[in-house]
Amino acid sequence: MQSLPNPKPDSALERYEHLYIDGEWGAPIDGELVESIDPATGRGWAVAPMGGAKDIDRAVEAARRAFATWRRVPGHDRAALLRRFADLFAAAIPRLAVIESRDNGNLVREHKASLAAQVQWYHWFASLADKAQGSTIPIDDSVHAFTTRVPVGVVGAIIPWNAPLLATCLKVGAALAAGCTLVVKPAEQTPVSALELAKLIHEAGFPPGVFNVVPGFGRTAGQRLVEHPDVNKVSFTGSTQTAKSMVRAGADNLKRFTFELGGKAPHIIFADADIDNAINAATASSWRLTGQSCALGSRVLVERAVYDRVVEAFRERAMAVRVGLPSIDSNHMGPQAHQQQLDKTLSYIQYGMEDGAELVTGGHRIETPELAAGYFVEPTVFAGVNNQMRIARDEIFGPVASLIPFEDEDEALAIANDTPYGLTAGLWTRDVGRAHRVSSRIDAGMVWVNTYSFLRWSTPYGGFKASGWGRENGIQALDPYLETRTTVISTTGQFPNLYAA
Repeated sequence: MQSLPNPKPDSALERYEHLYIDGEWGAPIDGELVESIDPATGRGWAVAPMGGAKDIDRAVEAARRAFATWRRVPGHDRAALLRRFADLFAAAIPRLAVIESRDNGNLVREHKASLAAQVQWYHWFASLADKAQGSTIPIDDSVHAFTTRVPVGVVGAIIPWNAPLLATCLKVGAALAAGCTLVVKPAEQTPVSALELAKLIHEAGFPPGVFNVVPGFGRTAGQRLVEHPDVNKVSFTGSTQTAKSMVRAGADNLKRFTFELGGKAPHIIFADADIDNAINAATASSWRLTGQSCALGSRVLVERAVYDRVVEAFRERAMAVRVGLPSIDSNHMGPQAHQQQLDKTLSYIQYGMEDGAELVTGGHRIETPELAAGYFVEPTVFAGVNNQMRIARDEIFGPVASLIPFEDEDEALAIANDTPYGLTAGLWTRDVGRAHRVSSRIDAGMVWVNTYSFLRWSTPYGGFKASGWGRENGIQALDPYLETRTTVISTTGQFPNLYAA
């Protein structure tokens, strides 16, 4: 990310110079223009605006005004707008996939598949827009008591760089369906796709101020969004450490939070499993999205009886991965999303060797002539890992698989749960009893048995422990964006005089 105080108008870079606030496009008033870097080339590909605290203030003010009327729009009308937007989104997939890839380096074909699923996500949220139902509470004939669900208010949606449009979908779809208004702050490394999304929101006909986009740096725009007294809730996907600082910053006005945070998922392979399919899933989950997902099962726990077989299979698969430009459909893996993440991944590979793990294959930056300028790293496999090593305990966010042997069910569970995180887990066994026993004892918000990374709009998703607060997806997706109001109405209109003689 490079500042551009005086960007040349004749530059070949694509230009996104305006924020989207209150239904209008305008330049930042206390921000700057930056180059968004293509991680496959290490060079700028677009000019993007970075808003500052004053721009966040303008966006929050617009969202607060819009909330006064948007909250009263009937659910079926909100649903109609969401469906119209979903159809526009579907038509824009080819362009959005390329933009997302140029911003964060993931494969274009993977983005296309994800975006096609997001269309269904938006339709799912539309189907929930008139489902925020309350209940009656039986007491006696003197009162009628009931609850209603009402939107929480203005939501700040803070988006990560690893899957910007998917994370935006999960937050924006639910918040709009619930009747909230939004200020979206995409990550500074991946600012462009949210601005493209604003174009579609505008075309769909959402009222001004309901959806606002202010790209910006965390230390300025992000900090202001979290601290702003008129932001009722923040939904954040990112690191656990950042979430802790957000809670402190939002404490003054008891702001609501939903967090989808880090993970170090165990992927457990028992000797009685279908080993070939287990290896298919475990290798895919180790290197998919270049390892840049908190749900990937890169901590692979293998029963000792089949450990050597799995290690050899990982070595063979890693060497078969085609790493290259994200625009080429035949490639399996693209670059790390930015220079800092590349540096972090390479540092953890060094930590693995220092801590005594066996480097089976990979472990280097790729410096072939075609890829040397980008942020490419080899798929990496470590064997002989124990759960106290840094590569087993810390979230690396790179294509690094750590293979840990275990002796029996109890040891597998002890290793699996010996982590501050609890987002996802995988389990492979042909024993139905073991599948139920082990899955019920894993400290994770989502456990996949004999499959991995199965996500749908209807399946709640979120973490235990330091992996987050609240759930996204499913019918429960609306809950974080709604408050419960209890109303009690007297049927008699009588109230005694407590001070009568």
